[in-house]
Amino acid sequence: MGPLAGVRIIELAGLGALPYATLKLADMGAEVIRVHPPAEVPAERPTSRTSEFDRGRRSICIDLKSPEGVATLLRLVDGADAFVEAFRPGVCERLGIGPEELLARNPQLVYGRLTGWGQEGPLAHAAGHSLNYEALTGAVGSIGVAGQPPVPLLQVLGDFGGGGLHLAFGVVCALFEAQRSGEGQVIDAAMVDGVMSLYQVFYGMTRSGMHTGPVGTNLFDGGSPFYNVYETADGRYLSVAPIEPKFYALLLEKLGLDPATLPHQYDESRWPELREALAAVFRTRTRAEWVDLLEGTDACVAPVLTFAEAAEHPHNVARGAFVEMPEGPPQLAPVPRLSRTPGTIGSTYAHPGVDTPAVLGEFGFSADEIEQLRAAGVVAW
Repeated sequence: MGPLAGVRIIELAGLGALPYATLKLADMGAEVIRVHPPAEVPAERPTSRTSEFDRGRRSICIDLKSPEGVATLLRLVDGADAFVEAFRPGVCERLGIGPEELLARNPQLVYGRLTGWGQEGPLAHAAGHSLNYEALTGAVGSIGVAGQPPVPLLQVLGDFGGGGLHLAFGVVCALFEAQRSGEGQVIDAAMVDGVMSLYQVFYGMTRSGMHTGPVGTNLFDGGSPFYNVYETADGRYLSVAPIEPKFYALLLEKLGLDPATLPHQYDESRWPELREALAAVFRTRTRAEWVDLLEGTDACVAPVLTFAEAAEHPHNVARGAFVEMPEGPPQLAPVPRLSRTPGTIGSTYAHPGVDTPAVLGEFGFSADEIEQLRAAGVVAW
């Protein structure tokens, strides 16, 4: 029983960021019911249970383009604590399931809206993807090699960190407040806002003059020799990050380097010289040899791993980062870890429509009503 046990959330099926948000909520015990369109019902019931985007939730198929489908959804919302969607602004209003309609029926409802650009602004109705939101915030422009073009990022910042996590945080905050006030509210979670929030410290550093150089020349973007990645003798890589002078001194000691023969750690004018000196040393041994010498010390060194290697690293194994599943590959354990009411991996999977009859029954629909809705094509399974 996770900390959100007893919370019931209706999710309109969406891509990427939205199912990541509800994954986090479901892992912490919330009951999440995903609404798919009937067209997505597969010909046969799926047997595979491997998608972390689907775990721990259930699915119901409703035709929201029909008045009967909207009426069906409204009955579900009457018994829900939160409703989340990721359509462009105005889509839910045109369907008759916007905040005004839903909060009128359920005044304590938390209505979460996740978009790329937000509910308002010049770009609100434009299409976009994670890379676009990351680019507009300065995130893409802050990562790369000096003198080279910026590097496209995985969707972690835009979709998952900027979007999904911020929506989940907003839902939990609004649910907490609703317990006190008895009133719901609308959450405008925009990925562009979320990415800017993740970079909040760097906006401050830019204003203070600490992060103003071209990409690849600043303290944390590969410009400094002591916050960087170095190639080893076997063509693999180490992350090296002893920012504090005492940790940096320990690194030099373990590398066998005399500080008197090197530029001062924070002499930015000689950073290229210092970086090459460190690179030359790291090229003399394999990654494994450096790990044996440096990992676990205050020299702040860790190997750069692939996803597959990370799953097998002794520290991650000891932490139980991955959980063995009855079927399919291991999956990441819920985080953060709570001492008394930890999250758990739910046994259900939101394959489109697999739970339609059961969910409708739980919300008070009679067997005759369910069959009539199915016969009319309003619901499917």
